[in-house]
Amino acid sequence: MARHTGPKTRISRIFGEPITGNGKWLNKNSNPPGMHGAARKRKSLGEYALQLREKQKAKYTYGVLERQFKKTFNEAVRRKGVTGEMLIKLLEARLDNTVFRMGIAPSRQAARQLVSHKHVTVNGEVLNVPSYSLKPGDVIGLKEKSAHNESITSNLKPKNPKFNWIDWNEGTMKGTFLAYPERDSVPENIKESLIVELYSK
Repeated sequence: MARHTGPKTRISRIFGEPITGNGKWLNKNSNPPGMHGAARKRKSLGEYALQLREKQKAKYTYGVLERQFKKTFNEAVRRKGVTGEMLIKLLEARLDNTVFRMGIAPSRQAARQLVSHKHVTVNGEVLNVPSYSLKPGDVIGLKEKSAHNESITSNLKPKNPKFNWIDWNEGTMKGTFLAYPERDSVPENIKESLIVELYSK
């Protein structure tokens, strides 16, 4: 699956949730995409369909391709702890996701672009790999030139206090990835147990 570059609202309508943006048009046209909307859909999905749907939702939410997602899942299996919860923790530890969580970018897609265009530093070094997995204690910042770029600074917003696993100082334009988040602190509506069941077949 290539990275989705089409209408974001269409993807949100598939899942009935604003997983790729603010979903401001979701209530106005919340039927699934297609000529007949929900009329031609099965009333209930089978077990495999539910599991696959949850995996697709997670991939679209974090903007991860199939190969990257499988690699992240395998890493979650290798680590100690509940596999599903560890999967979410590793997805949250991605550099592009952390840039988004810190309020440096308005969306994960915008955060990915900032990282790819070499505006972001990790521990003082410029890093252009959106999938880079952060470790507790890593310091994320903007390059000095980027920190004075109005097109970037105009999108800055205060960090959500609910995200207590990260810290961001707007004065110094630096933040810290403090720890891997606990599952109940991550607001995404993803049933990771279904993803584990899918890969366990």
